[in-house]
Amino acid sequence: MQQTWPFRQLLPDGLNLDFVGKRHFFLILSTVLNLLAVGLFFVRPLNYGVDFTGGTAIRMRFSETTTANTLRKELDPLELRDLTVQDFGDRGREFLIRFEITEGAEMSSVAETLGTLFKETHGESKFEILSVESVGPKVGEGLRRQGFLAVAVATLFMGIYIAFRFDLSFGLGAVVALVHDVMIAAGALMLTQLTFDLTTLAALLTVVGFSVHDTIIVSDRVRENLKRYPKEGLAAVINRSINETLSRTLLTTGTALFVLIALYLLGGKGLEPFAFTLLVGFITGTYSSVYIAGPVVLFWSGDKRSSARA
Repeated sequence: MQQTWPFRQLLPDGLNLDFVGKRHFFLILSTVLNLLAVGLFFVRPLNYGVDFTGGTAIRMRFSETTTANTLRKELDPLELRDLTVQDFGDRGREFLIRFEITEGAEMSSVAETLGTLFKETHGESKFEILSVESVGPKVGEGLRRQGFLAVAVATLFMGIYIAFRFDLSFGLGAVVALVHDVMIAAGALMLTQLTFDLTTLAALLTVVGFSVHDTIIVSDRVRENLKRYPKEGLAAVINRSINETLSRTLLTTGTALFVLIALYLLGGKGLEPFAFTLLVGFITGTYSSVYIAGPVVLFWSGDKRSSARA
């Protein structure tokens, strides 16, 4: 007699949650959240890092506890433009110093200048320069423009692929879901004011890939069920398909979230924006595959049977 393990199956067979029936509420909720994200862009824009604004970022560690205000006063004689000093969370010993500089020789000598200053104020071996990043303003502006273009192009081509592989309505649903995910993740970054740099941009592109992967799984099951249940309406088929793939969706997202939570809590301040973006993006990506992509397909096609390609 074959033994059945009690936790081998995450969700019971024949699950029939009415996702499609609640689509109007969740579409309204998502629209409101996206509009709030757009509003935040004007009120509380993204906290661009040195990669996108230009300037210099120096990470320093001190052997004795100090404060950001103390370091800012010590740096006053240098008259650094747009100076910010951020505590990096190592009990008042590690800091990120960011400021704007002109291109050229000043970039190569800035670490030496700060080293000389802190030798006078803290002592010869009381501090350590961990890293120095310098980006010119023109380069930063170009990176910012190309970064946003990369996200837009990735989203568009993901939608084109799904439209070609399945149906135009599925491609439109995927694009709407991806835009939703990127907007929510960007809104969370604006709300928290975590640094938006190249690593955070990479996280956004990862969110696009993760979200479309889950959307493809649901779309493929919809296509199969359209042939398997030819007498059912499109709404019923979409709802059935979401329920059938829900266990896989929760397992995939859940295991990824365990890793990201560990990365967020233990990865340090440097990885915090990256991990936070992935956390928000993976959750919204799963949500949009269930409550955004399918309802958009249904709205676009009406309640007619889809002519999904085999």
